Amino acid sequence: MKAERFTHPIVFQSLSANKVYGKLFTVPETWNIEHIALAEKADLVLIAPATANIIAKIAAGICDDLLTCVVSAAKSPVLIAPAMNTNMYENKITQANVKKLRTLGYRFIGPRKGRLACGATGVGCLAEVEEIVKEVKKSL
Repeated sequence: MKAERFTHPIVFQSLSANKVYGKLFTVPETWNIEHIALAEKADLVLIAPATANIIAKIAAGICDDLLTCVVSAAKSPVLIAPAMNTNMYENKITQANVKKLRTLGYRFIGPRKGRLACGATGVGCLAEVEEIVKEVKKSL
């Protein structure tokens, strides 16, 4: 999983006291299809931060990793908190994907205007944690 390049899964496992999932095709500890079991167990799916890539994959119905397979199988609400460069967020394709997902019932939190990873200021910053938590609570 590419996110592991920034933060090791053990950090999230330690903080949440829950198992961290990351690979689609691993030998299960118990016999179940992990992405289906996770989707059925979820009261809500939150994707934060959500890249232009993950938004595009979900909008296209691509299921080639654990996250996209869980989202595809989920019956629970899916909340998406985008975070990317302004140019990427405002790109016509990204906006079409966001519009399509909204039409299908996916909910978006943010993004907000602020300092981006590239050093510029613009729309594309991850929503504030408080706003994300508020939206999650509202959805539950």
